[in-house]
Amino acid sequence: MDRILIRGGRPLHGSLPIGGAKNAALPLMAASLLTDQTLTLSNLPHLVDIVSMANLLAELGVDMRMNGDAPRDGHAGRTFDLTCARLASTTAPYELVRKMRASVLVLGPLLARHGEARVSLPGGCAIGTRPVDFHLTALRQMGAEIDLASGYVVARARGRLTGARIVFPAVTVTGTENLLMAACLADGETVLANAAREPEVSDLARCLIAMGADIDGVGTDSLRIRGRDSLGGARHAVIPDRIETGSYAVAIALTGGDVLLEGARIDHVEALAEVLRKAGVEVAEETGGVRVSRRNGPLTGVDAMTEPYPGFPTDMQAQLMALMATAQGAAMITETIFENRFMHVPELCRMGADINVHGASAIVRGVDNLSGAPVMATDLRASMSLVLAGLAARGQTEVNRVYHLDRGYERLEAKLMACGADIERVKG
Repeated sequence: MDRILIRGGRPLHGSLPIGGAKNAALPLMAASLLTDQTLTLSNLPHLVDIVSMANLLAELGVDMRMNGDAPRDGHAGRTFDLTCARLASTTAPYELVRKMRASVLVLGPLLARHGEARVSLPGGCAIGTRPVDFHLTALRQMGAEIDLASGYVVARARGRLTGARIVFPAVTVTGTENLLMAACLADGETVLANAAREPEVSDLARCLIAMGADIDGVGTDSLRIRGRDSLGGARHAVIPDRIETGSYAVAIALTGGDVLLEGARIDHVEALAEVLRKAGVEVAEETGGVRVSRRNGPLTGVDAMTEPYPGFPTDMQAQLMALMATAQGAAMITETIFENRFMHVPELCRMGADINVHGASAIVRGVDNLSGAPVMATDLRASMSLVLAGLAARGQTEVNRVYHLDRGYERLEAKLMACGADIERVKG
């Protein structure tokens, strides 16, 4: 297996490009199942999860053509043309779905357009229970017949789905996205109450509107969708990745650097920016992106609690913990979204961090220095927290099982090296 070696203590300077958001790109790709016309998506990141979704869609019959990496529509990421003129299958098989939880996003579009779907129960990072019950209950409200058999969700609709008022018992991003897509081709009006407000959900809604969908309430927790007989093609650019933005912002703060995060949007990371500013980090929007710097004095410990957007994101909890490990004083970080998302704590402690977990909270007492050590990645964001700690640590850090990183961070080593980091990938 590949390893990443980091020799810490080098401040980051210069500029670093932020890629398209993985968590926006995946549902956007699934939306191609809703139409027989071409959906053109630009600014797609080159990541393992994107490849996994592309393989799944190809299995279902989506024709994909990549137009290269040249800048297009002001974006530098890859551009895909996706066309599902004729469906080859309504089964999303285990061998493809097991690699990525977001594969469940094909359920709603398949059921809405084709009247049936057989989707393996999903896999993904081992960060806690993330049931699809909310998706299934809501689809049943829209008239779907759903069974669970041999590890698969088997769903059928007699004719078209029917609009309904759906109240999610808890905020669910993929649930909101799945039902949003399904409702676009349902008979009548659907209301999604307690809907997720994440920028990735809004990005999907804007793309669906460009395809001809009738959606009100974008960006709020109440989405109103009036179903159409069909949707058409569209061109859409994926929003910048706010978690990549946040991760590199922490890297800059940890190393005492000054970097322009090119293409980043400050309005997508306000909760994180507020925490960073309280810790002593400068975060400001400027032409071309967001500048992050730390030039004066040590970091200060700051408490944080993960919440659905616009609160502090759970996908930044591990990275913030790495930052607080070197801050003065103590910080309490509370995880309210996933029950098993502190698996990075023992690895950070191997590097000298002082962290104690009490239930859903971790108390982090800052130390003067972290020390490089061999560490093991357990999931995507935990992997990044170890890379970040390595950038600040004395000596060499060896991060193992880095295949997790390839699911969510494009050209990680190259981007950090360009800003002055001493980092390399060693092939296994």
